[in-house]
Amino acid sequence: MTVKLTEKAVGEIKRVIQEQNMPEGTMLRVGVAGGGCSGFQYSLGFDQSSDETKDFVTEQHGIQVAVDKKSGLYLDGTVVDFYEGLDKRGFTFENPNAVKSCGCGSSFSA
Repeated sequence: MTVKLTEKAVGEIKRVIQEQNMPEGTMLRVGVAGGGCSGFQYSLGFDQSSDETKDFVTEQHGIQVAVDKKSGLYLDGTVVDFYEGLDKRGFTFENPNAVKSCGCGSSFSA
């Protein structure tokens, strides 16, 4: 199971961690929750710990990334990027498991 972060996404994550004075060892938690216009929606958050029995944890570009095993079924191979343009700004998800995505890019069906 793997979720990959682009260097641009890592830069933004590190910026947020630093700006909000989060403690050393803060990790990014990537998950899936029911809802959104297509059935599932992506979730990003920060956490201080993980559980080996419930989470997959990887380190990418100096950032610990935790994905709970249930979400991992839907997120395997997903690339998280950060987009910054005139029209919008935020994290994007390129998920090879998504059968259908909505226009907002934050929900999908599998």
